[in-house]
Amino acid sequence: MKYKNILVTGSAGFIGFHLSKYLLENYDDVNVIGIDNLNNYYNPMLKEKRNEILKNYENYHFIKLDFSDWDSLVENLKDREIDLIVHLGAQAGVRYSLENPWTYIKSNDMGTLNIFELARKLDIEKVVYASSSSVYGGNKKIPFSEDDRVDNPISLYAATKRSNELMAYTYHHLYGIKMIGLRFFTVYGEYGRPDMAFWKFTKNILLGKPIEVYNYGKMERDFTYISDIVDGIIKSIDKNFDYEIFNLGNDNPTNLEYAISLIEKYLGKKAIKDYKPIQPGDVERTWADLTKSRKLLGYDPKVRIEEGLKRFCEWFLKNKDWTLKI
Repeated sequence: MKYKNILVTGSAGFIGFHLSKYLLENYDDVNVIGIDNLNNYYNPMLKEKRNEILKNYENYHFIKLDFSDWDSLVENLKDREIDLIVHLGAQAGVRYSLENPWTYIKSNDMGTLNIFELARKLDIEKVVYASSSSVYGGNKKIPFSEDDRVDNPISLYAATKRSNELMAYTYHHLYGIKMIGLRFFTVYGEYGRPDMAFWKFTKNILLGKPIEVYNYGKMERDFTYISDIVDGIIKSIDKNFDYEIFNLGNDNPTNLEYAISLIEKYLGKKAIKDYKPIQPGDVERTWADLTKSRKLLGYDPKVRIEEGLKRFCEWFLKNKDWTLKI
C-alpha cells in the first residue's frame, strides 16, 4: 500500500466500515482517519455498532463531523497528515430523495465539493470516490458500460452522483488531482443498510410480516457482495490512473423473485409477498459491464448471489437480538 494516512468519509456507513476494517486488518502501517456524522437516516445504532468495531483498532482515528460543513471539515483536518481520500460518505437511497431532496444537495453536492476542495487545499494527490449505477438512469442498452451516455438521471440521487463525476473531472483538469470514480451496483452483505431490500426482506420474513415486492417481482439487479466491492476499491487505490470511472458490479443480474426464494431457503421460512408497482426513480434492470474494470483494474468479483445471501442470512440470524430492532 503506497498510502499511509487514508481519510475515509462515511467510515461508519456500510461500505466505509468494511473498507476501513479491511485496511486496518491487512496493512499494519496504514492509519485510517474516519469521518462520519452518524446521522439518523436509518437507526444510528447500526452506525455506532460499526464504529465501535473500528475503534478496537489502534490505527483508526474517528472524528464525528458533517463534511457538508466546510468550516468544521477544515478545522478538524487542517493539521492531519492525509495522503489519500476515499470519499464514500453520501446521502444514500433513491426513494428518500423524493421526500427530502434538500439533504441530497447538501450532502452529495456541497459535501463532495468540500471534499474535493479539501484535497486541493491540503495538496492531496488522489481521491477515490463513490458514484452509483443509478447514473445510468433509464438506459435501455444492457449491460451498462462506462462509455454509455449518462445525462438522463431519473432520480435526484442519481443526478447528484452524476454531478459528483463532473466535479471530479473539473478538479482533475484544473488542479491535477487524480480522480477515480466507482459506480457501485446494489451492494449487500453483513452490516448492510436496513433501508435496502435484503435487510427489509429478511427482517419481515422472520417477524412474519409482509414484504413489499416492487414491479410485481419483475425486477433484476446486479447485486454485488461487499467483499468484492472492497476488493475493487483497494485495486483502485493501488493502480496509478490520473482520471477514470469504473463499474464495480457482479456482471450477473439476479431476478428479485429468485433472490427472495434464496432468503426463504436460508431462513427456513416463507415470505408473505405484497406486490406493488414500480416506484418512481426505480429501474427494472441493472447490469454492470465489467470489461473495463477487468482489463484496467484486474477486478473480478468472486461471490455469487447464492453464497452472498447465505452469508448475509447467517449473520442476520446470529445477530437477530439487535438486527430485528433496526
